[in-house]
Amino acid sequence: MRVLVTGGAGFVGGHLVRALLRTSSQIRVTGLDVRRPSDPDGLDPRRYRFVRVDVADRKAIDALFVQGFDAVVHCAALTPGAGGQWEGPALVRTNVVGTQVLLEAALRSGVRRFVQVSTDEVYGPAPPGVGFSEESPPNPQGPYAASRAAADLLCLGYRRMYGLPAVVVRIPSVYGPAQPIERFVPLAITRALRGTAIPIYGDGRQERDWLYVEDLVEALLRVLFHPDPRPVLNVATGKTASYLAVARTVLRIVGRPTSLLEFVTDRSVECRRSALDPSRARAYLGWRPAVDLEEGLERTVAWYGAHRAWWEVCTGGERRIRAARG
Repeated sequence: MRVLVTGGAGFVGGHLVRALLRTSSQIRVTGLDVRRPSDPDGLDPRRYRFVRVDVADRKAIDALFVQGFDAVVHCAALTPGAGGQWEGPALVRTNVVGTQVLLEAALRSGVRRFVQVSTDEVYGPAPPGVGFSEESPPNPQGPYAASRAAADLLCLGYRRMYGLPAVVVRIPSVYGPAQPIERFVPLAITRALRGTAIPIYGDGRQERDWLYVEDLVEALLRVLFHPDPRPVLNVATGKTASYLAVARTVLRIVGRPTSLLEFVTDRSVECRRSALDPSRARAYLGWRPAVDLEEGLERTVAWYGAHRAWWEVCTGGERRIRAARG
């Protein structure tokens, strides 16, 4: 089986690449990204190939697909944390045009499964106590979420009109080992390990569903190998916790005082609550998360504690934290 993973140098894509290679010796993986992998160690060059290609580069993508793929897992996306791009041409080019370029190439080459890794942000803010189902209409609250919703609709359009076996998987806030430190969980962990202030936007009571990356990868593998998954699946824990609660848990695990919490001005675009109903994924995939938030944070703290050189040198350390905060 030949699998293309876009965003293969990224957080989710990198974990997925490794999981695919562990799954079967018969799987060959191509990782695609505009960045080079920060940690290529342990990947068998006989079964893994990395290509540095922009997903919106039609000629390069067409040339890549000549080799043939059985499946595509599309993890690549320009996100606010990755580039600070809340709006602008780059956002549309990567997230919308890039998805359309991949869909066209997949359709022409006879790909048997196209998995679009999307986000809960397409649904907009969730009311208290409610998790959005797959039937909930898109309600994006900003350019980033709108670009991801547009990409999802393209996938579903190709499925309905051309029969491309595309599946949209919407996910919440994912965390775990080797996540770039501009994201909240690794930012909180690395700041706690250093004993420096952890920025908390607004009152910190904005709620998110926090999914451990290994649980997400397991769900993606089940989507990839399922004979006939539903066209849209929400993959999440079904539980929410606030940023403040997550930061306090990290401080407790590291053994630092809550005085490190630094409340800063809230961002102009901030959803108070994101939540998904994962019941369909559980029914159709037989999947449920194996790692709860407490255990996931403990595992993640342990990884960052053991890999200081990775996040201080390879990811640029505090320079990237300052850039993320603007």
